[in-house]
Amino acid sequence: MFKIKKFCKKTSARTGFLHTSHGIIETPVFMPIGTYAAIKTLSTDEIKRMSFDLVLSNTYHLYLRPGTEILSQFEGLHNFMNWDGAILTDSGGYQIYSLSDFRKITDDGVEFKSHLDGSKHYFTPERIVDIQRDIGSDIMMVLDVCPPADATYQQHLKAVEVTTQWAKRCINHLNNKGSKYGFEQIISPIIQGGTSKELRTISANQLIDLDTKMYAIGGLAVGEPKEEMLNTVQYLNDIMPKNKPRYLMGVGTPSDLVESIALGVDMFDCVIPTRNARNGQLFTSHGKINIKNAKYRNDDTMIDENNNSVISKNYSRAYLHHLFKTQEILGYRIATQHNLSFYNNLMIDARQSILDDCFEKWSQKFLNQYNNG
Repeated sequence: MFKIKKFCKKTSARTGFLHTSHGIIETPVFMPIGTYAAIKTLSTDEIKRMSFDLVLSNTYHLYLRPGTEILSQFEGLHNFMNWDGAILTDSGGYQIYSLSDFRKITDDGVEFKSHLDGSKHYFTPERIVDIQRDIGSDIMMVLDVCPPADATYQQHLKAVEVTTQWAKRCINHLNNKGSKYGFEQIISPIIQGGTSKELRTISANQLIDLDTKMYAIGGLAVGEPKEEMLNTVQYLNDIMPKNKPRYLMGVGTPSDLVESIALGVDMFDCVIPTRNARNGQLFTSHGKINIKNAKYRNDDTMIDENNNSVISKNYSRAYLHHLFKTQEILGYRIATQHNLSFYNNLMIDARQSILDDCFEKWSQKFLNQYNNG
């Protein structure tokens, strides 16, 4: 299911292949986020042309809209959104964290009010698996509890305990029921514990004992300092299985990705490239730029001379500045395609540098240029 092609000699970076029912994914990989079965402003054909093979959608949001009845009618999300690549679905654990005013957690599951109409719903671990069976995702995440960064030790401990029990129930339920549409669905537990080494050790060891095909690191990028996030990832690098893919949830910036790849992470997702694009922030090899700034009004240079995507080379910064100033939808589309291309090219370059035995040198050069640009 997961085969490592090559390890970096001086860091924990590695490149490999993750086999799914809808294609083979080269790692390290970044997943564009299509919360509601769409990467905002872009079609699935455009995502395919950008060479993405794996996207992320959200169980909580798809459950509310369009609902499992419609997804079952189409025999899964792949058919519904016309996507022949792989799909990973988050379980809704992050929504339990982010929509804290709308939910109540018990040992058995989560009661929550819809943020749309206030209607009450109840998620158990088994229900979350059944929803993801209806969705037909290639990779499904277990239901977990994701506390905020400022939670107390006891709150994090409780989250670890509940997350482990829910993971067991999710896995048992999938094993008993099987997939709905006849192809394998991989299930992944999520390691919790905040930035506590003690709690991360407990969580990791309990979940590793379940012997699943991949593992995720959750509960980071929720308000803790970046240094603490990286220290936690580095600590888990020595605990998590080397022969299974590792998914760092919700991370992050280009520098976060490069630094985390060096610590043995294989998979990433984040709203940053698409959300920031719609606000006019573009990622370039020399750092971030805000295309709405007046200084780009007469800038006839391309968006990013070091980005090989057609989008980045076909349009000037002045034109994109004009589109944002006039609020043309095309501006949001071009910015989104540019940022996603930047992230995808970053993963391609990282993989190639590992194969060429120069990841450490490449990563240092990239970080220096990006952070100081």
